[in-house]
Amino acid sequence: MDQKTKDYLIEKVDELINSATCCEDAKTAGKEWLDSIGTDKESEKAKALVEELEMDIVTVDGLIEFASSEAGAKVFGAEKAKEVAAHGEEIKKAGAKYCDCPACAACEAILEKKAELIG
Repeated sequence: MDQKTKDYLIEKVDELINSATCCEDAKTAGKEWLDSIGTDKESEKAKALVEELEMDIVTVDGLIEFASSEAGAKVFGAEKAKEVAAHGEEIKKAGAKYCDCPACAACEAILEKKAELIG
């Protein structure tokens, strides 16, 4: 991977792990990859990061479904859940494939460079 791509991925992983919407498993995978850069563990940690992000990224349909559920109402509050579901419908109509929260946006950006990341 060239340095420009590596710098971009480092930036996006930093965004991910510093996002309030990032789960602990993705934070851990991101931190482990960052810590492994330049070591013999880098490839292994890159693959683990990609695997974690592929499990964690939320599709726009998943966002809408969750926000429309009782669990979504518990997490967001009833009114905010309705807003999140409506937002999901709006971004879906605009062509979004994934949730656009900061963590999912970072996941999507990282996964777009998956081939370069895992070599």
